[in-house]
Amino acid sequence: MFLCKVLHYRDTKNTKVARRIRIITQRMITLPTYRLSIFLFLPFVLAATAIQTEIKRDPRYPAHWWTPISDPSKPDWEILPQEAGPGEVILSKRHELGLLSNFAATPFTYRGKRYASLEGFWQMMLYPEGPNDPRAQTPRMEWKYTRDQVAQMTAFEAKSAGTLAEKYMELMGIDWVTFEGKRFKYRSMKPGEHYRLIVEATRAKVAQNPEVKKILLATGDLILKPDHYGEKNAPPEWRYYEILMNIRRELRNRNDLKRTAKTTTTNAFN
Repeated sequence: MFLCKVLHYRDTKNTKVARRIRIITQRMITLPTYRLSIFLFLPFVLAATAIQTEIKRDPRYPAHWWTPISDPSKPDWEILPQEAGPGEVILSKRHELGLLSNFAATPFTYRGKRYASLEGFWQMMLYPEGPNDPRAQTPRMEWKYTRDQVAQMTAFEAKSAGTLAEKYMELMGIDWVTFEGKRFKYRSMKPGEHYRLIVEATRAKVAQNPEVKKILLATGDLILKPDHYGEKNAPPEWRYYEILMNIRRELRNRNDLKRTAKTTTTNAFN
């Protein structure tokens, strides 16, 4: 049965074949009676991974966006560029598309305050706004960073600060965050206030960083995909790649309107 699955995946054009085979293998490892089978069929697994059918990429886009990467030190969370399906592109931090990541150092100003990255903006909301904030008044709970410090963080530093804050929130039994004194649910499965703020902040990032805007528009009609494995059934704001595609559509529609208006004006004077 295992061999049949391997041969089936070998004949597909799914670029995620290797990952699927790894999942099958990992499941078999948990079954003692199949341990020997893994070693017997390992050559077939390697062969299926090596000869998987290559997806034809659209020549309108830079080829290096999909250049296969073999990195023995690749972290477990990472999805590599070559794992993109047909019509997709991974927002990999290994090249310029990484600027679209929330982790990227792409400073922007929102509601009169400067943030070093979207990740810093996001995680900042988990921290107390001041001494009267209930989160700051919990006994024996010392916050390692201030809200302003987190706002100026980027990448994994900001993420780590947020992870620490989430642990505190769990200990305190709270499920809300704040912005400008307003309290709202943090992990809502329906678009709420937190989602709205993340979307607005993403628009600000794109608008205030010309290179980010340029790269986003350069992705054309490609389906944007994350470079990391996310949790299942995550709230909508966790799907930053979908937010970016919506903003990309807004920008293109706006550009189309400008071109139409310019053409109309030119014709009126001819």
